[in-house]
Amino acid sequence: MLIFAVDDEPMQLETLRRVIAEAEPFAQVLAFERPRDAYSAVKDDGLHPDVVFTDIEMPGISGLEFAAMIKTESPDTRIVFVTGYTEYALDAFRAHVHGYILKPATVERVREELNSMPELAEEKTGLLRVKCFGNFDVFFNGSPVIFRRKQTKELLAFLVDREGAVCSAEEIIDALWEDVDNLALKKTYLRTLTADLKQSLTDIGMEEVLIRKHRQWAVNKRLLDCDYYRMLAGDAEAVNSFRGEHMRQYSWAEMTLARLQRTMWT
Repeated sequence: MLIFAVDDEPMQLETLRRVIAEAEPFAQVLAFERPRDAYSAVKDDGLHPDVVFTDIEMPGISGLEFAAMIKTESPDTRIVFVTGYTEYALDAFRAHVHGYILKPATVERVREELNSMPELAEEKTGLLRVKCFGNFDVFFNGSPVIFRRKQTKELLAFLVDREGAVCSAEEIIDALWEDVDNLALKKTYLRTLTADLKQSLTDIGMEEVLIRKHRQWAVNKRLLDCDYYRMLAGDAEAVNSFRGEHMRQYSWAEMTLARLQRTMWT
């Protein structure tokens, strides 16, 4: 687990870092006096902290602004405000932060906040984690799943997008190879990708994710931990993680994106 601690007061920052480290001994805790340095670590260095504990009253940029910047670059990051001012509580929850701790932070309060984040406190075993919001990505046991072919990943994305519904070969071909005229070539592509997807899932012991019967394919939703599915089920955290992007690398996903946007804004 990667955790950021952010506070412009050096003594307060060291106290916060120490408290977090004691509350979660196996976490990597990075401390920042300047919120812009923490933001740069996310935007420029590619770090994606699981949790950011941050002060609200800081020179140059407020904690509320900082939280919005972090969530833009790393939507899955949880934000917990650590402050001496109770009047910011309402603004904090409007900003969809996860928690609010009054100074001085204690090991018990930090541990309480971390334990209230079930996906952080306990890794969901036996499930393939699928991220649809933003770019489509797939993880197993905390590591990204590597596909041998770029379009193998796209095939899985298409099946996930269909929410477990059975997809015919014709539906998949029309979506993935709209610009290819040669039907025989399309069918060859599909055979190659389905075989590759099956092997990729078998390599990680998740072959049962893919359902195949009579030239039709689907995914087993029960074996997926998917932000898209959790949002449809009304999960508040998944709803808050949606930032108007769904599988943005695939043009065929735009119809689903439009439906999600209508759901959010009506």
